[in-house]
Amino acid sequence: MPQGEHALATIQSQHKWRFFRSGGFDQVALDSAADLQHLTELDPKLWTVLNCPTTGLEFDCRTLALLDQDGDGQIRVPEILSAVRWSCERVLDAEIMFKAPGLPLSAIKDQDAEGANLKAAALRVLEITGKTEADPLQVTDLADKTLLFSPHHFNGDGVVMAELTADPELVQLITEIIQTQGGQPDRSGGLGIHSDSLNAFYQQAAAVVDWHAAADPADPLFCPLADKTNDAVAAFEAVKAKVDDFFVRCQLAAFDNRAAEALNPAVAVYDLLSNKAISSSDKDVAALPLAAIAAGQSLPLGEGINPAWASAMSQFKLLVVDPLLGSKSKTKAAHLTAEQWKSICQQLEPWRLWQAAKPDTSLHQLAAERLQAIVAGDGKARLEALIAQDRSASVFADNVDAVERLVRYQRDLVTLLRNFVSLSDFYQSKNKAIFQIGTLYLDQRSCELVLKVSDMARHATMAPFSGCYLVYCTCERKGEAPLQIVAALTGGDVDELMVPGRNGVFYDRQGRDWRAMVTKVVAQPVSIGQAFWSPYKRVAAFIESQIQKFAASRDKDIETKTNTGVTAVAAAPAPATPAAAGFDIAKFAGIFAAMGLAVGAIGTALAAMIAGLFSLVWWQIPLVIAAVFILISGPSMLMAFLTLRRRNLGPLLDANGWAVNTRAKINVPFGAALTGLARLPAGAKRSLADPFAEKKRSWGTLLILLLVLAGAVFWWFKLN
Repeated sequence: MPQGEHALATIQSQHKWRFFRSGGFDQVALDSAADLQHLTELDPKLWTVLNCPTTGLEFDCRTLALLDQDGDGQIRVPEILSAVRWSCERVLDAEIMFKAPGLPLSAIKDQDAEGANLKAAALRVLEITGKTEADPLQVTDLADKTLLFSPHHFNGDGVVMAELTADPELVQLITEIIQTQGGQPDRSGGLGIHSDSLNAFYQQAAAVVDWHAAADPADPLFCPLADKTNDAVAAFEAVKAKVDDFFVRCQLAAFDNRAAEALNPAVAVYDLLSNKAISSSDKDVAALPLAAIAAGQSLPLGEGINPAWASAMSQFKLLVVDPLLGSKSKTKAAHLTAEQWKSICQQLEPWRLWQAAKPDTSLHQLAAERLQAIVAGDGKARLEALIAQDRSASVFADNVDAVERLVRYQRDLVTLLRNFVSLSDFYQSKNKAIFQIGTLYLDQRSCELVLKVSDMARHATMAPFSGCYLVYCTCERKGEAPLQIVAALTGGDVDELMVPGRNGVFYDRQGRDWRAMVTKVVAQPVSIGQAFWSPYKRVAAFIESQIQKFAASRDKDIETKTNTGVTAVAAAPAPATPAAAGFDIAKFAGIFAAMGLAVGAIGTALAAMIAGLFSLVWWQIPLVIAAVFILISGPSMLMAFLTLRRRNLGPLLDANGWAVNTRAKINVPFGAALTGLARLPAGAKRSLADPFAEKKRSWGTLLILLLVLAGAVFWWFKLN
């Protein structure tokens, strides 16, 4: 709809929309038939989503295919509006779209021809599935098309199966057409024939019959060897090219006697053959001329023939030369002249031309007499009548698809609208959104915002803009293809997550469990509380790493010196015992002086800090301590606050091919609802006795008491 027309329709509309606020933006509430009937009047700028993909969703794929009218793998606003408009036109009361799954027959509007045909088809489906008119139609009633379209009844697809007729002649003819032309899928699930395969069969049958009619087995010019002509031609074809080659070479030798030596194999060829084991089937031998080349030479049919061709030439002599030439010469020829070869070619030429005209079709598997009977009979006209009768029954078949569309829309369309026009399924927590594919259990928490990842490169670009702490996992399950997922961690501590290799369990929407292995983490603040402690954790981690490095380096030095000393002692002769080194009192005093200065400096600094702290009025001390904490943790908390404020769902969906039309926020309270943390059940009894607990040392308590005592003494002296 053009923008001007849309604005005019909005002004004229008397429908009062209801909106709810969630995720930081206003979303339309779709709760009534009027909302559906006026959906075309809602400004698309108020829609939450403008298009979504047909894959990677927890939504019926068949319904998505029906909605995707152009088959481009995307569901867009015009396709949604078209489905809503058609559904409202085909039911008496659009409130049925908000009811439980199941379409009563009485809910279908039948005031026009389309509605009457749709209702009649729905009634027929109820009858086939064994239901009554009072029973609602379910999606499962239309899932098995082979049940709705019996092979014994016409179904409107123009495909005729053998089960549709009781005439044995037509049954045989349909079977032969399927065998030679291939079967066409019927709506009942079987194979049959249609007009194209029927016409192709009869065209090929007529061509084969005409081809057989062109042959005259009684004519000696056509079949010079009667019923043995076919075998003779096969033996002739096997050697024809080689015999032609021989006589052409001999003619060239007669043309110029200098050519004879060149046309025979060079001696070097035989030198190559002499260095390996050869046989009569060797390709190099078969490439040599059929016999020795000379001017006017006749072709030997026994001795002197190329060994690689001896067998084929023997068959040629037996089946062709002796029958054709022996009858004239009364003797069996030992050689074949060029004139005799020409005569043989002329005698077999009619048969060879007829064979070359043989139609290329699989109908040759049928006997010639059967094909003649088929062409002469009326089977084609009778089958065409069956096909026409089947096509005339298309009203029910065509409307079954419409019935399925309406039943699926009644079950699924409102659910899609609540994940497209608004995101009420996601924000109101009554149902999971269609993009939430399951729950990930990891590190004593459950993550509900889990999406399928089909393009890791696109996700790597888009998803970090969501501001969420993201965990990418590869999920595996026996018998299933690996699944890539991304989960948003919106609560709890994230210090123990390790990449790669940390394992968890993913439960899909069908309740099946998958082994999940963390492959990538996009670190973002999870909470302000975590941000408060993060500087201290980083300092502690840094100190720990430095201590580990120092200990490792000292251990390495000791190991190196030990190994070096042992090697030197083993290799060198025992030296004379040296005099004992004298004690260097100056060096020793210097070390202790340096240590004393360091301890003194630290003590002086601590004393100055404590003195400054206790010089304050008592109510100022907590403020100073708080200020120190804020100074240290403030920047981290500020960054976390800003990141959590911009945390939103849009980039996660955009990375999967959605077009999100708003900034769908995931604030702290809502994020806490998306990630469940481990908590003891209400009323659970808990024993604090741990036999393996670490023994507590009193040093910490003693140190605290000493500090308190020192502070009290200092305060007393200050007051007195």
